[in-house]
Amino acid sequence: MSHSTDFPSSIAPEHTAVRVALWRALHAQIDPAPHVLHDEIGLKLVGEEHWRDRPDMNPDFSKGMRASIVGRARLIEDLVEAQVKQGIRQYVILGAGLDTFAQRRPEIASQIQIFEVDQPGPQAWKQKRLQETGFRSPSGLHFVPVDFEAGQSWWELLIAAGFDPNRPAVVVSTGVSMYLTRETNLATFRQIAKLASGSTFATTFMLALDLLPPPERAIMEFVMKKAQESGTPFLSLFSPEEIVALAQEAGFKKEHTISGNELFQRYFANRTDGLNPGTAEAFLIAQT
Repeated sequence: MSHSTDFPSSIAPEHTAVRVALWRALHAQIDPAPHVLHDEIGLKLVGEEHWRDRPDMNPDFSKGMRASIVGRARLIEDLVEAQVKQGIRQYVILGAGLDTFAQRRPEIASQIQIFEVDQPGPQAWKQKRLQETGFRSPSGLHFVPVDFEAGQSWWELLIAAGFDPNRPAVVVSTGVSMYLTRETNLATFRQIAKLASGSTFATTFMLALDLLPPPERAIMEFVMKKAQESGTPFLSLFSPEEIVALAQEAGFKKEHTISGNELFQRYFANRTDGLNPGTAEAFLIAQT
């Protein structure tokens, strides 16, 4: 039996969080070294038997998606590492899911305060699995359960968990913006733009369909159809210019985007296995 089914569905991790964890492990197991990111801890937390038999783990079918997942995770880790070298000591992960940074990078985690923000049920599941699998959480790791549907303020709960709004921080959000309306994205951006000067916000966004080459557009239309059917429709797609304008409207001082092509050049260009994150997802990096 898989561990993710030992809990009521309200407590189990999101299907998307499980898939991301498994794709990260699949990269480590089937793609040749050097790996863009090496993470099999999420797989251990999920504890799913026969996971390689899942249709979404098919090596060919999942190639572009697992490249995108490990590419964006590596970009975030490189960003956090660089910011810590510059003296930043607070790292906030919005919608943390099965993130394993604190367990995989103890040499950085021991120097900083990490705040994982997520829904209460999946977060309780994750904490239990960390204990069951013998992963010790560093003293600086703070779990911040937020019931978004009940209207709880993630910002107030973050501060209650020990976050210091007067000190600079790195705040990241991956795979979330497309599920939020433009207004909700703007409200989140505005909150983060009020962080202490010198803070950095990194978020992924999905490109507007008309900006994608036909093969990727067809895949994205399929993904969006499936998301709609499962009750989690995509509500926001952006052009790079639109997301930069949103960041400016929110009050950030500096902002730029990193395209899928730039991600490819940074982490995949020298590979011979054809791994390519594609262009559907890009990053906004904004500074206060």
